[in-house]
Amino acid sequence: MTLQAITDRIAAAAAAAGRPAGSIRLIAVSKLQPLDRVQAVLDQGHRCFGENYVQEAAAKWPALRDRYGPVDLHLIGPLQTNKAKQAVELFDAIHTLDRMSLAERLARLAQARGQCPTLFVQVNTGAEPQKAGVLPDQATEFLAACRGMDLAIAGLMCIPPEAEDPAPHFAMLRDLAARHGLTGLSMGMSSDFETAIAHGATHVRVGSAIFGARTPRQGAPDPGAAGDPA
Repeated sequence: MTLQAITDRIAAAAAAAGRPAGSIRLIAVSKLQPLDRVQAVLDQGHRCFGENYVQEAAAKWPALRDRYGPVDLHLIGPLQTNKAKQAVELFDAIHTLDRMSLAERLARLAQARGQCPTLFVQVNTGAEPQKAGVLPDQATEFLAACRGMDLAIAGLMCIPPEAEDPAPHFAMLRDLAARHGLTGLSMGMSSDFETAIAHGATHVRVGSAIFGARTPRQGAPDPGAAGDPA
């Protein structure tokens, strides 16, 4: 599939939901993709990308930004607290704020820098023990704590369980965001982004459907990616 095919499908899904296509941001998930594939998408004019690993992004994107100009870069994978400083310097948005220690670290960095990436709180809508994210019944307390640290939360993110219908999880995230006055909804990947759009997604994360199959990461398994799982 091509970038144009995905953008056409996003536009069609938005129209079907009575929404303007411009209300949905396509994050092209470029983790573990060969450089030539990433450059091909950049050459088509796309400027919003997602990465799962801070070190991989740090090795890849400074040179690409020098060549192509500003690129909106989103961290969509788990963030270790000890990599938070590097992450806030590199990424425009972080979709995986999922625990108090990370919130505290990001708050200190934001105060020191005078600015902070756009932040999404990851919610574990399926309460899966192996998956990161704040549990739904703990989201209110967590969001209040973040706001108490002057962290501006833009929205919520989720990854529904693979074996379940994603629609109830997207609806849960939408309703939870609405209850807390949040407008950002990072949800939907290659297999379900149209369903996510029907439920109000503002950011969809699509990888292999744009770039093709990924190169396996050497030395470590993929730790529960927040981007496209295919």
